[in-house]
Amino acid sequence: MDNELYLRRQDDWLREFESLCLRCGKCCGIDQDPCSQLAKTPDGRYTCKIYAQRLGAQKTVSGHTFTCVPISEVMKKGLPYSSCGYLTRKI
Repeated sequence: MDNELYLRRQDDWLREFESLCLRCGKCCGIDQDPCSQLAKTPDGRYTCKIYAQRLGAQKTVSGHTFTCVPISEVMKKGLPYSSCGYLTRKI
């Protein structure tokens, strides 16, 4: 397999994986002290205002600093809620 095909398949897989997200905002703290970059969309779901640059140091609405990590890192430790799309939907 050539490198270009491999990279294209990786991009396709990533898009499919990210499509599992229900945009509930729970992993971004909506139930406690949410990330200051979390925004509610007109359809009642949530999105990150800086998604492509989200990883690394961020602040919550109240000003606490935390490190945003990919959902795959969160999943390694176990998701704290059973309704997460990454658990309930399959690719």
